[in-house]
This record gives sequence, structure tokens and C-alpha cells, in this order.
Amino acid sequence: MSVDMPVPSPCVNVCRMHDVTGWCEGCKRTLDEIAAWSTLDETAKRAVWRQLALRRIAWRRLHTDAEAGPA
Repeated sequence: MSVDMPVPSPCVNVCRMHDVTGWCEGCKRTLDEIAAWSTLDETAKRAVWRQLALRRIAWRRLHTDAEAGPA
């Protein structure tokens, strides 16, 4: 993401909150992040995007572990 470009919304129109993580199953934002998005400055939006990258990794691990079942 270029610093001189407006930061796009991470919304992918899959708006369903995950009970365990509290993240949207589509974009991985929290309800607070979704609600605040339009009022965040560009720096804060970039910070959310950085968190989303980490959450996607955690999401994959969560679902991979769930599919594997108990050890």
C-alpha cells in the first residue's frame, strides 16, 4: 500500500462475526474497527491492515488445527 494513496477498506462483503475470535469472517476486523473505519485517519487504517495480516495467519492456524482434531 503506497503511503500517498488513500487506504482502501478491507471489506470483502462477507459480513459474519466469528464467535470465538470476534473477527469478521470476511475481512478479519473487529466490530469496533468496522464501526470506526470511516473516522480513522490513514495512519490508523494502515495499522488496522497490519493487524489483519497477522489475523489471517492466526485464522488459518485456527482452522487447520480444528480440521486436524485432537492429538
